[in-house]
Amino acid sequence: MIVSRMPAWCAALLAGWLAGGVATLFEVALWWLAGDAVIATLWRDTRRAAAVLLGPTVLPPPDTIDLHVFAAAALVHLLLSSVYGLLQIVLARLVAPRAMALAGAVFGLAVFVMNMYGFTLLFPWFADDRDGITAAAHVVFGASAAMSFALLRALGRRTH
Repeated sequence: MIVSRMPAWCAALLAGWLAGGVATLFEVALWWLAGDAVIATLWRDTRRAAAVLLGPTVLPPPDTIDLHVFAAAALVHLLLSSVYGLLQIVLARLVAPRAMALAGAVFGLAVFVMNMYGFTLLFPWFADDRDGITAAAHVVFGASAAMSFALLRALGRRTH
């Protein structure tokens, strides 16, 4: 089984990427439940993420979806999910396996604070995302990353 040969860093990267997808789907679902214009909100957030690499000129809403903007946003999310996923290795060394979900949720909340209050010093357009939905999505990201990492590591140990 491939999991048995997976080093911790690989499991952590995979956990971060999985958590990024789960958190995005969760956030979209919350926008829908809140009655937000889901596609417009998703594209707005895509432009905000892309502006980290491409600059604030991509922030105004265009009439069409720009694949360069989408690719830049995807790269930003992939890199951040990778870094935050790798931090699961540290978290797993500090926390008992049964507490990983809660520790991950707290980690996600810390990432929210860092992203929405720290990164806004460099990228002020993220200040508008300081809301309950974004905070909840970060909590889900953290819990998902921690649980995914713990599960991948446990599966690897069971196959030996």
